[in-house]
Order: sequence, then structure tokens, then C-alpha cells
Amino acid sequence: MAAYEPQTHLREAAIEQGKTALLYVDVQNYNCHPDGTEIRGMGPAADLAYFWDRLAEATPLWVALQKLCRSAGIELLYTTIESLTKDCRDMSLDYKISGFKVPKGSWDGQVIDALKPDANEIVLPKTSCSVFVSTNIDYVLRTLGVRCLMIAGCLTDQCVESAVRDACDLNYLVTLITDACVTMSQARHDHSLRTIKGFCRQRTTQQVEEEVAQWQSTSSGIRRSSARPAGSPVSSSGGRYGYSIPSSGGGGLGYTEPISSQDDSDMGNKEGEAESQVAT
Repeated sequence: MAAYEPQTHLREAAIEQGKTALLYVDVQNYNCHPDGTEIRGMGPAADLAYFWDRLAEATPLWVALQKLCRSAGIELLYTTIESLTKDCRDMSLDYKISGFKVPKGSWDGQVIDALKPDANEIVLPKTSCSVFVSTNIDYVLRTLGVRCLMIAGCLTDQCVESAVRDACDLNYLVTLITDACVTMSQARHDHSLRTIKGFCRQRTTQQVEEEVAQWQSTSSGIRRSSARPAGSPVSSSGGRYGYSIPSSGGGGLGYTEPISSQDDSDMGNKEGEAESQVAT
């Protein structure tokens, strides 16, 4: 067994092509639409000016990230507050105490129209603050071969922060997209970023776009240099998730063994890591 080596894998390492997903947290009608039940429940006296201003700034960034991920083959996942039942009896105790009630199949539980998932993207309804507590997201991410998890959404200091902490503890390399996260005040947002910088690297939308552009530039160069000669056989190996597809035969689902990847134990360690600069 290899000896433990602190800082072998730096938290600031770039996201990896073929091993990255983007998770949107609670970008839904319930709390991001003027007619959402949570917003209406706050009453006219609630000071929501900052929230609406930030939401207006973040929404085009969410859309841009969605478009980027779709074009680059990055998995998109969405989690929303939504019960598994019509009467919401399965909501967590804290959600019940907080008065959260989003029935199964309700309009409140849907992702906002601007960010509507397509039919083949994954939406995980959750009944607790952390998506890792009340959904099977960890299983889903591992099945998809995800090692690097980008996170955006709201609220920065509540459900987003919970997702960051839990993902880190479950051995994902987390990138928090700072300008694509929203909460109720700048002070709360900034405090959360300072608090969780030891659990994630923090990047802006533009910085993420630049990293993905580097992938695409590199991939384009590889495709040009490895063009298949006319008449040569087409390889059956590879694919988005590293499966080899046999030309014939095969059992079950027709997959051969997945291409090996680094063990989960290779993922980043927190202890002894120097503080990193918070991107704002």
C-alpha cells in the first residue's frame, strides 16, 4: 500500500475532461420565481432587492454554463427541493420546521424555465438541505465516472455549502463557481466562500469557460493528428464514460470491463494544505 503523502493532489488542480459534472442546486420555481411559494411566503416586508439583483446576474451565467457543458460533453445534474409524496410527509424534520412544502410533481419543484433540463439530463428531488443526504447522487456520480464536481446555485451559505462539504468528504474534487451562486446578502455570500475554501477550489464562470476551452483546443489537435486512414478499422473502445463496446457478443448489457481509473484514494487531502486564494 502506498504511503500517505500530503498535498500529492492539489485542490487547485484543473477539472478533468471526461471526469467532470456540474450540479445546479435549488435553481427552481419555489425560491427563484416571484410566484414561488417560498418567495410569496416571505411577505411584502421582506427585503429581497439584493437577492433579485443577484439572481438577475446569475441566471445568464447558469445558462452559459449549461450551454458550455452540453457542448463539451460534461454531465449536467440538477437537484431541487421536492417531496417524494403529495403530502410532503417525507420532508426532513428541519424542512418541516422551516415550513418547506413542495409536493411531488408540483410547479414549485421544477427547475426555472431559463435553465430547463433536457429529457436526458438528471434531476434529483431532495428533501433535506444536503443533496448527498436525501438522494442517491453519490451513487449516480460514481456510476458516471465523475471525479470533479462543479457546483452552482442557491443559497450559497445553505444548500450549496452543504453540498460542497459533503462532496469533499466523499472524495470528490469540488469546484465552486462563485459568481454563479446566490444568497440573500453579499455579506452572507462572502462569509460562506471564506468558510468553505478549505473544502473546494473557487472559480468564476469565465475561469471555468477558459479551462473547458483548453480541453476543446487540445482535443481538436489530437483529432487532427490521429485521423483514421481510409479503409482502416474503427476502434470499438472508449466512449464518453470509458466503456469498451464489443463488436459482437458480450453478456448482460454488452459492456466489457470499464477502463481502469485512479483509485478513489487518490483524491485530494485537506490536512496540511496551504490556504488558496478565493476567486471572486
